[in-house]
Amino acid sequence: MSALSLDTTVVASRDQVAADLESEVIILGLTDGIYYGVDGVAARIWAMVQQPVRLHDVVRAVHAAFDVEEAVCTSDVLTFVDELERRGLVTRVGDGA
Repeated sequence: MSALSLDTTVVASRDQVAADLESEVIILGLTDGIYYGVDGVAARIWAMVQQPVRLHDVVRAVHAAFDVEEAVCTSDVLTFVDELERRGLVTRVGDGA
């Protein structure tokens, strides 16, 4: 599979179940049976991928909300979403599929 780019559109996979618990989101990967906990910026990204979203828009929103350099933000978002994809928690939509 090709690397993620800012033009890639992703959405939360159907192979997961997630719940908000105070300041953390708990995600159960249904394919691997593993629970994942995310908070802070990661929880914000997780909320955004509940609907199909282009990664450029995710980076823009995170950069606007948090005090982080754009290059660092871009790298961190792509790395996090890549990890979500490798664990089967998000899938690509459209041309990025």
